[in-house]
Amino acid sequence: QVQLVESGGGSVQAGGSLRLSCAASGPTFEMRAMGWFRQGPGKERELVARINWNEVITSYGDSVMGRFTISRDNAKNTMYLQMNSLKPEDTAVYYCAATKPWGAAYEYWGQGTQVTVSS
Repeated sequence: QVQLVESGGGSVQAGGSLRLSCAASGPTFEMRAMGWFRQGPGKERELVARINWNEVITSYGDSVMGRFTISRDNAKNTMYLQMNSLKPEDTAVYYCAATKPWGAAYEYWGQGTQVTVSS
């Protein structure tokens, strides 16, 4: 079992930056693939970025490619999302998620953190 807690959300003007963190409690963080998802007003939840256990494999949604960077620090049981050049359409609740050890499906979710980008 793992518990996930996001932080770092807030309000920012377009063009600004934010860094989200996801702190994981419980064992085996380093064995889990991790991901960031978001759900904007009236929209379905979408994948923002994901990262495998040793950062060798990362992938991004088309809308954030080149602006967002996902990373993790297994020694600190923490995952990050650096968000640059933010746009109003990035406004959403951002969730972090984790798989079971060596799993593929995201089965554990944080409570979410709000990101609001104003024009």
